[in-house]
Amino acid sequence: MPAAFQSSLTRTRAVRSRREIAMSRKKSSPTGKGPSQRMLRVGEMVRHKLSELLIRGEIHDDVLASHVVSITEVRISPDLKLATAYVMPLGGKDTETVLAALEKHKKFIRAEIAHTLDLRYAPDIRFREDETFDEVSRIDELLHSEKVRRDVEKK
Repeated sequence: MPAAFQSSLTRTRAVRSRREIAMSRKKSSPTGKGPSQRMLRVGEMVRHKLSELLIRGEIHDDVLASHVVSITEVRISPDLKLATAYVMPLGGKDTETVLAALEKHKKFIRAEIAHTLDLRYAPDIRFREDETFDEVSRIDELLHSEKVRRDVEKK
């Protein structure tokens, strides 16, 4: 094989492999189908820090002291500047008052997270009610309904 043809073939393979690498990166990017590994890791670190603040009672608030609060999930935006924390008080009661108390102490929470995490920017935190428990109970009711039982018994 001539040397000039072999070098052009090698360049073509190199370009193709660079394209394949770029395409695989696009699939795993934040604009792709799901969150990136970094987004998941930072979200989990923020969730752990929030839980730690609530467990240790470092947030001095009567409402938060009288409730057991679960931080079920924290989702981070692709630029890591916005964190949405999904919160559920034990028993699902007084959700609005707990969210209001957390919103009131948002600045303190953000500062504590900034001291713990090694990020360029401390994410702004939004608190939302976790509705997955309601969704799970709704699906459970549907599965145990008479209509579904009839369909299962036919088989």
